[in-house]
Parts: sequence; C-alpha cells; structure tokens
Amino acid sequence: MISSDVIRGYNDTIILYMLLDNESYGYEISKKIKELSDEKYIIKETTLYSAFNRLEKNGYIESFYKQETFGKRRTYYRITKAGTDYYKEKCVEWEVTKQVINRFIKEVN
Repeated sequence: MISSDVIRGYNDTIILYMLLDNESYGYEISKKIKELSDEKYIIKETTLYSAFNRLEKNGYIESFYKQETFGKRRTYYRITKAGTDYYKEKCVEWEVTKQVINRFIKEVN
C-alpha cells in the first residue's frame, strides 16, 4: 500500500486523469484508481469528494446529474479545458519531481 501522505499532492492529477477520456461518478473513479494501482492505492471517500469540490471550485471539472436505471440519480463529473491544461502542468511538475527525488534514492544494503 502507498501512504496517503506520499500521494496526497497528486490526488487531483489522478482524478483528472480518470476524467480525461470519459465523464464518470465517484464510486466508479474510486474503483478504477484501485484497479489501475493494482490495489496499492485506495483513495478514501472523504479525500475523493474533497478533491471533487476543490477541482470544481477551481474550474477544472464540472458536475452534473444523470438519471440511472431504476430512477436513481447520480452526480457525474467531467473535465474542463482548464482542467486539461492543469493536468498537463501537473504532469510536467511530476517529471521534475521524479528527477529531484531520484537524486536522493539509492539502494541500501
């Protein structure tokens, strides 16, 4: 498992990645994150919805309701143009972060 402290700064990036190609809803996003990380990272529900609120407030995603089967209404999210731009910035930042951190990582016997 990955510590939530280690990945905290990249939750927004992960969520935006999940929305790049398709709109989705919270549970589905959470499930896909778990699957794509081979169950090494499980995002907490409170973390996920805090991120949704922050991303929406900043204009990176937008929410809307969609009627599901059996009359259930779900909140869906989609990425905005600003969100795509922000995602690209965070990817560049990640590359620089990896370069810096890799300078401090070595195998210890």
